[in-house]
Amino acid sequence: MRYLLPSFIVLPILEMYVLIKVGGNLGALNTVLLVLLTALIGVALLRVQGFRTLMNAKNKLGMAQLPAEEIITGIFLAIGGALLLTPGFITDIFGFLCLVPLTRRILLKVFLNNLRPFEVVNERKSEAKQDWIEGEFDKDK
Repeated sequence: MRYLLPSFIVLPILEMYVLIKVGGNLGALNTVLLVLLTALIGVALLRVQGFRTLMNAKNKLGMAQLPAEEIITGIFLAIGGALLLTPGFITDIFGFLCLVPLTRRILLKVFLNNLRPFEVVNERKSEAKQDWIEGEFDKDK
């Protein structure tokens, strides 16, 4: 989470820099066409991977199993699709990494290794009783 804000500041600047450099070498029209091509390839790949993940989840549900891996894969596919639809080459690279099954598994392992379990706060009964106020209540008619 601590890298989220800096990435929203630095990433657009890097995207503009890369687009200007590529546009200077290939030309403006070719750069725009290349960005559109990566978006179309990404949408096609997202569609294939999404249907495959959906079918795997359906099969696991049919066998009365929890499709946890498929749910996380679906999240990665959604992130990858959003990154591919965002104009720019850096976001396209990260989007393709989220959509290709081999790199998605690597990203999933890195994500799960860095995920901290949620802490559950346990209250003792003696501490909970301190919040109670004993008394009687009469409802007036």
